[in-house]
Amino acid sequence: MKRFILFVTLPALLCCQSFGARPNILFIAIDDQNDWIGHLGGHPLAKTPHIDQLAARGTTFLNAHCNSPVCNPSRTSLMLGLRPTTTGVYGLAPWFRSLPELKDRVTLPQHFADNGYRTAATGKIYHLGTGGKEKGLAGSKPEFQITAPFGGVGSLPERKLIPPTPMGNHRAMDWGVWPPDNDDTGKGDYKVASWAIEQIKSAPKDQPFFISAGFFLPHVPCYATQKWFDLYPDDDSVLPKILENDRDDTPRFSWYLHWNLPEPRLKWVKDNHQWRNLVRSYLACTSFVDSQIGRLMTALDQAGVADNTIVVIWGDHGWHLGEKGITGKNTLWDRGTKVPLIFAGPGVSPGQRCTQPAELLDIFPTLVALTAVPERDDLEGLSLAPQLKDAAAKRERPAITSHNQGNHGIRSERWRYIHYADGSEELYDMQADPNEWTNLAGKPEHAAVIAAHKKWLPKTDLPPAPGSANRILTYDKKTDVALWENQPVRRGDPIPE
Repeated sequence: MKRFILFVTLPALLCCQSFGARPNILFIAIDDQNDWIGHLGGHPLAKTPHIDQLAARGTTFLNAHCNSPVCNPSRTSLMLGLRPTTTGVYGLAPWFRSLPELKDRVTLPQHFADNGYRTAATGKIYHLGTGGKEKGLAGSKPEFQITAPFGGVGSLPERKLIPPTPMGNHRAMDWGVWPPDNDDTGKGDYKVASWAIEQIKSAPKDQPFFISAGFFLPHVPCYATQKWFDLYPDDDSVLPKILENDRDDTPRFSWYLHWNLPEPRLKWVKDNHQWRNLVRSYLACTSFVDSQIGRLMTALDQAGVADNTIVVIWGDHGWHLGEKGITGKNTLWDRGTKVPLIFAGPGVSPGQRCTQPAELLDIFPTLVALTAVPERDDLEGLSLAPQLKDAAAKRERPAITSHNQGNHGIRSERWRYIHYADGSEELYDMQADPNEWTNLAGKPEHAAVIAAHKKWLPKTDLPPAPGSANRILTYDKKTDVALWENQPVRRGDPIPE
């Protein structure tokens, strides 16, 4: 465990006088977690009793979405309070501190540290953990005052448990029962929870804390011990609903967003009898992470700080498990963008289920509003405080997700509109067609709906930032040629299987 000296400025010292009135914050991230959470209803068999219990005493957003369907840009956006289209961070690289204009920008945890909070983190909060590897960049200060290098999947089997996958047979493309001894204590996420629990127990009584715990699962490799698999039937009842030939009415450009990736297509998992195994593995990992969140909630109770702690749970993007013919993320449909987002604690009305659109970008200004730390005028999200008080309160705008320059999803309470860089479009009535099976974009009677959503396309839409790599897509309208990870993609090219 590393400890950093906090240099307290005069404004921070003034804030220290009111420590007793400031609520604590427990900031919980779950990697690759879609809405397969019990109370969210994304999967009818999902078992997450601890998350559901927390949601019952707080407000859950049923229509919450990431701002990018990829880990690094999603987390960068949340922590900076800026859209990916504002920073140009769309891929797994760069680390945003390498960009001169962002090198010294104050992030969410830094803002709270500057205003009297004791910040601590472990696991996956940024794409590269707690940001510790990058803290040595010239002129930068630590992302968190206290960090621990725990996290990740934990132990790995000597060989992959599934057959070789296409598009590179990436080592992370694996799932199944592991370790075989039913012992969870060696898993990275167990250690993340244990460290966060110690931070809760040892937190000073005269200073509010901002403790962050970033869980790796259900990210691939999706390993869980047998007891979590036993929660789910080993038959096809676990499989999600799909529509054969679902992509027939979607633009070809939709394939460009995930043109060639390690995550296998639905055809491969079917042909190799891995679809059910993958789905059960994902559900089992989700239930395991829920149990670790339960440990954190127990620690808050035992430390006597539950009533004065704001708990926020969020996932960084959605995840496909066969829907739209793919597995993985990198899409602008609900399955790729919809995430759990739950607030509980001081200032939050209990038992609420909000259907207003929300973005991960909103977490930063919401926590500022709930804790009364100084407001920021450079944040692009909207505070969700009105909805946390009254779930029926209307929001000013829809949720906006971007995946590389020119590709955007606009999600209102009823509709999903998608606009691709080549001008092609999709529109779904999410009330009548929650599976997004029927693209309405070509129907004249929906022109007004498209126009109403199109006005929310980002006005600032930067190209990829210098150093961008992995999951990067660009498009040249003049030649009608796309570049996927620097490889040209033309209209006639066969879609990779």
